[in-house]
Amino acid sequence: MRDTKESRLLLVLLIAIAFALITVDIRGGKNSPVDGARQAAATVFGPIENGVSAAVNPVGNAVSAVRDSGERHDRLAALEKENAALKARLGSDDRSRSRLKQLDKMLKVAGQGQYGIKGAEVIAIGAAQGFSWTITIDAGANDGIKRDMTVLNGDGLVGRVTTVGPDSATVLLANDPDFTVGTRMESSDELGFASGQGDRPLRVQLLNGKADVKKGDRLVTFGSQADRPFVPGVPVGVVSRVDPSGGDLTRTVYVTPYVGFSKLDIVGVVVEAPKKDPRDEVLPPKPKPTPTPTVTVTVTPSADATATDQPQQ
Repeated sequence: MRDTKESRLLLVLLIAIAFALITVDIRGGKNSPVDGARQAAATVFGPIENGVSAAVNPVGNAVSAVRDSGERHDRLAALEKENAALKARLGSDDRSRSRLKQLDKMLKVAGQGQYGIKGAEVIAIGAAQGFSWTITIDAGANDGIKRDMTVLNGDGLVGRVTTVGPDSATVLLANDPDFTVGTRMESSDELGFASGQGDRPLRVQLLNGKADVKKGDRLVTFGSQADRPFVPGVPVGVVSRVDPSGGDLTRTVYVTPYVGFSKLDIVGVVVEAPKKDPRDEVLPPKPKPTPTPTVTVTVTPSADATATDQPQQ
């Protein structure tokens, strides 16, 4: 429609009519004279309105879903964070319980052997180059640690101190090929020298080539002069194999150490030797043998066999 004087007058007239109809409709209430026209308009334009609403509502719902999704994501992230913190706390508690158990066990060994010890934590392991088996502990000269002191834990002999710094020290483990310690067999008192073989059992050369030794026998440290580098009575391990005696002056046996050298955590350095040799007092109790179950079989004669055994009439 062109913008003319007549069109502008028509627009003003239509607006005036619309206001008049609105006024009449409001004053008429339910009995409004334009109610029928309104219902007819609703019949015509209702489907169009519903279609537009159906097209627009998913957009609104999507916006709401995105907003709610963000809230759910934030809540999920918060829950995951709380769960991770809880797991870390539980893990820390588990580790604390494990270390407390190790410490209690080590203190029991120290008490049985009357060893004065300085507790320490393993903070590093040595490089595996050259078959070297060493650990670094967080105790040094400032803690009274000196070279050639015995190192043990709740299971037995760990090794000896080789180098000492102000706040740390290096320990040569008993399974290192350069490690040698004097040993004594439980009960029989047979003496020998145990040498490390890495992840294999310790190799022990008994001084008596005719020594009566068998699998399951146990060994402790014999001790050194002035108790350095080794104090006496520290559990070493259990005999796992015995080589046949070939008439040599010595006899070779292989010993599974009590200590697991790949999982060391809490250790103790013996800073004060016992006043007397504890002998076998520090050894753990021997495991009780498992009884072998016996089976009793009772044979019940069959009916046919019973009938055959009866005398003929």
